[in-house]
Amino acid sequence: MSKKQQTLFQSWQNGPKPTDPNLPRKAIPNKDSATLDSDEDDDLLRQALEESLREYESNNNKNVVSSKSSASSTSGYSTETTAATLEEHLPGFDMGAGDTWFYPTNKPVRKYQRDIVETCLFHNTLVTLPTGLGKTFIAAVVMYNFFRWYPRGKIIFMAPTKPLVAQQIQACYEIMGLPLDSTSEMTGAMSPADRKTQWREKRVFFLTPQILTNDISRAAFPASEIKCLVLDEAHKALGNYAYVQVVQELCNHGAVFRILALSATPGSDLKAIQQVIVNLRIAKLEVRNEESPDIVPYAHARTMDKVVVPLGPEITQVRDTFLNIFSVCARRLMESGVLFSKDIGSLTKYMLLQTRDKFRQNPPDNFPRSRSGIMEGDFALCITLTHALELLLQHGIRGFYNFLAGKTDAADGETGHNRTRTELGKVTGFIEMMSDLKSKFGNDCQIGSAVSHPKLTRLKEIVLEHFQKAEKEGRPTRVMIFSQYRDSVNEIVALLEEYAPLIKAMSFVGHGNSSGGVKTKGFTQADQIRIIKQFSEGDYNTLVATCVGEEGLDIGDVDMIICYDVHKSPVRLVQRCGRTGRQRDGRIVMLMTEGKEEHTYNQCMSQKKNLLKNIVGNPKLKEFLLKQEPRLIPRHLSPRCHEMPMHIAAFPPPTSR
Repeated sequence: MSKKQQTLFQSWQNGPKPTDPNLPRKAIPNKDSATLDSDEDDDLLRQALEESLREYESNNNKNVVSSKSSASSTSGYSTETTAATLEEHLPGFDMGAGDTWFYPTNKPVRKYQRDIVETCLFHNTLVTLPTGLGKTFIAAVVMYNFFRWYPRGKIIFMAPTKPLVAQQIQACYEIMGLPLDSTSEMTGAMSPADRKTQWREKRVFFLTPQILTNDISRAAFPASEIKCLVLDEAHKALGNYAYVQVVQELCNHGAVFRILALSATPGSDLKAIQQVIVNLRIAKLEVRNEESPDIVPYAHARTMDKVVVPLGPEITQVRDTFLNIFSVCARRLMESGVLFSKDIGSLTKYMLLQTRDKFRQNPPDNFPRSRSGIMEGDFALCITLTHALELLLQHGIRGFYNFLAGKTDAADGETGHNRTRTELGKVTGFIEMMSDLKSKFGNDCQIGSAVSHPKLTRLKEIVLEHFQKAEKEGRPTRVMIFSQYRDSVNEIVALLEEYAPLIKAMSFVGHGNSSGGVKTKGFTQADQIRIIKQFSEGDYNTLVATCVGEEGLDIGDVDMIICYDVHKSPVRLVQRCGRTGRQRDGRIVMLMTEGKEEHTYNQCMSQKKNLLKNIVGNPKLKEFLLKQEPRLIPRHLSPRCHEMPMHIAAFPPPTSR
């Protein structure tokens, strides 16, 4: 950073010391009623929200010295200043810096980014932009201006994972030059005492929401000094997620702050989007998609290929054997009058959970209470078997075998494997099936010695063809492959390693965990950051990732994305697809098996098309926007945009920071 730039920041940091605001605010209700199942629920939620905000606004207006009526925006900001309007003094606001807001011109100015930044400065805003179109840029500009306007205020950038947090520090610095000597990356490895010191001495913080909730509970955090809160991947702000807790606790502590929520997909449906708006106190929506007129010149094309793969004779044989075993376990529920579906293959975990809940609330007439525990066990067993069948059909025999043997994390947190194996051991054919599969896919068998799903063969062909074409054309290229489970990730990497050095594959997974009593080794934060760096620099050209690679990571130019499985959530689909087409045109390949997985894909695509329709121009959605939001700029000021190039030194390596 130049000497001139340092002097400018130092002058802001040495500005007038504010008095702590004492503006009581109520937390927005965060109950299940926010799911808005009826118009009556909508009215109750709106009434509670507006009553809370009227009380806040009444208290906030006491800070105004005096003011005659003037033309104003819906948020209470003046759109014109008259001679009769006296100055309003907001605690901590620098009047000298407050008549302008800065916008960088180091790169060509994009009108949509500038317009969105201006909205975000004056309103709590949910920004929905396709990946690669500058959500982090918008956040950095907003943070920079609040850093100027409030010389003693604290600025927070929250992201759901540690790699995302580490990545955003450099990104925000290189956009606006937020001073590193005022910046802190908060981690769980830092002691509470050290974090308390950082809160006192620093002004810009990058962290996960869990760190913030812990420090608020310890009273180690100056909540009243927060002036800008940025939430990345804001679609997670549902239920009791840490984002929701942070906003509620800050409001409970009397903080007056601007909220900027960022997401490529604000929610999977209208109810989820409504919850995000209410939970994060959103007043304005800035929504764009690839077809928005102001986005089109900057969006790169993404072609999507749907590849449907037949199950093949081996998986079909294992499936039929397993369905016979499954039917024996499900028959007990049918005979007890609590399960009525005779098509075992069509059962889903959700259907079984719903049926179990109905049984708990209203058991069949004359059902002996002494058998309730047995029924609960049978439901749990069938739910487990449904998951195993899904693994078999979508991921292959290896993941299916490992799950039933209780040796991997493929169960996604499910427990009770010992009981499952004991019960299944009583069923004719189960032990023989497992013995046969062990000879081909057990721990003693090398991964890749037997292909456990036809999708693997098709994936290999697609990846090999892509790299051979790029080599012939003399251009570098990179590929990213997504799979929900680590078994599949490991199998894909082993399959592609046979074609090194043309294909240099590496896995990318989350932290290790324990499932079924067996510990699995994962990647630490340092491992994840190192692998991303190596992938960006070309040490690897193929990254095979679980869900940890889906959200927000800037992994550079990726020419092709392959989804090895289909997820029912359109949010997950959009996040995966967003890893390509960021700097140039990209290709997306959706691999799926015929039948249930293809049906799930078709449903997901239909929901994806309706996602933005649920936001833009939806009158019911607008009713949940915050009507009276906190004011962070004095009424008599109307800051003007000042475009200027930012003089920023190179980002220093970790050892020198």
